[in-house]
Order: sequence, then structure tokens, then C-alpha cells
Amino acid sequence: MKRILTYGTYDLLHYGHIRLLKRARELGDYLIVAVSSDEFNAQKGKHAYHDYETRKEMLEAVRYVDLVIPESSWDQKKDDVITYQVDTVVMGGDWEGDPRFECLRDCCEVVYLDRTPGVSTSQIKEELNLSSDNTNDLFAR
Repeated sequence: MKRILTYGTYDLLHYGHIRLLKRARELGDYLIVAVSSDEFNAQKGKHAYHDYETRKEMLEAVRYVDLVIPESSWDQKKDDVITYQVDTVVMGGDWEGDPRFECLRDCCEVVYLDRTPGVSTSQIKEELNLSSDNTNDLFAR
């Protein structure tokens, strides 16, 4: 059985996330998703709309995902690879060359997948924030 592992916050789950998870799963037989905890996001200076438990529950409902685990620090990655007997770590292409993932090449394969063009959580949040000024107009119709 070939085990795949990926990391992310997975806030505002969208079709770009689903496509990444599908392509990651196609590389093996078992997909593990490590989801950034609320505390780890705070350390990174990020704030997710949904809390960890909600993001975990949403990912568990995705058919490509076999197991969801918490990501609590940058340093846990090598331990995760060993603990879960991971063959391949998969990340979005924007992480390519990052030493936090490149160092895993000693114990597993590391693959970077292109992101889905035209969609990102940051973009969605930005667009929703811009449109929030017009929310009353939307509901007035």
C-alpha cells in the first residue's frame, strides 16, 4: 500500500482543494491530510474562518481522504512520515524548493502539484470582503 501525505489549513474548502486532494490520492492508495491546528495557524500569523474541528470534519467527508491528523508545528513532518509509514509527501507547487519539505527527501518522495488556476482561499476571502460592502444591496433585491 502506497501512503500519501499532504499538509494545509484547508479553510473555506473549494474546488482547488478538492482537485489537489484527488490528484494526491491518485499517486497512491491511502491519503493522509495533516490540517493546521488553530494554535499552529496563530503561530504562523494566520486565522482560519473555520476552527480545526470543522475543517477536519469537512475533509473527512471528502472521498479521496482516508485519514485527517493535526499539524501542530513545522517540525513534525519527518515524524509524521515515519509514524504513518508515508511513501510520498505531496504539496502545492508554491511550496516547491521550501527546505521544510525538501528535507523530507531523505525518508520519502516529495511531489509538488500545480495549483488550480483562478482559485485560492486568499482570493475568495478578499473577494468576499470586497463584496461585503454590497451585502445589503444583495439582500435588498
